[in-house]
Amino acid sequence: MGATGGDRAGPGGLAVRRLEPTEWETLRDLRLRALADSPAAFASSLERELGFDEATWRSRMETSVQLVALDGGVPVGLVSVFRPPGQEPDLVSMWVAPAARRRGAGALLVRAAAREAAALGAGGLRLCVADDNLGAEALYRREGFQATGARGALPGRPELGEHEMRLALRAPGEGDRI
Repeated sequence: MGATGGDRAGPGGLAVRRLEPTEWETLRDLRLRALADSPAAFASSLERELGFDEATWRSRMETSVQLVALDGGVPVGLVSVFRPPGQEPDLVSMWVAPAARRRGAGALLVRAAAREAAALGAGGLRLCVADDNLGAEALYRREGFQATGARGALPGRPELGEHEMRLALRAPGEGDRI
């Protein structure tokens, strides 16, 4: 089932697993929930992605690793690991449903994303976080990410700044906490 090795259990019945390519509808449903719940956190919009066809969602399944957080088997969170050619992987599209926040789902997703990046042989995992998304930034810092100093405008919302963070990785089996 991929580098995550199936479900990874966490606190209170939470688990994370990798979505299979045939589960594009789960990806679509979670992504649309995320965009409806937290539009300011993403570089896209609900309106834009409501227009995506099945081929677009299937393409996302093929070009990145999609991880889902489950609470009692019910999807409550999502994160993607995308590796641009010749670069370190990026953690993107991170979202946890409001009812599952501050219960460990976000940390489980970040750790699973780090395992996936390490399995790709990457030396690090990058992400960009909006300057005003203090809760997400605090989670990433707790999980070992550090600011790189790189800054930019949030794509799709140039009035908002964002900054890059990076987690240094070790290969699986090197004693890292991932």
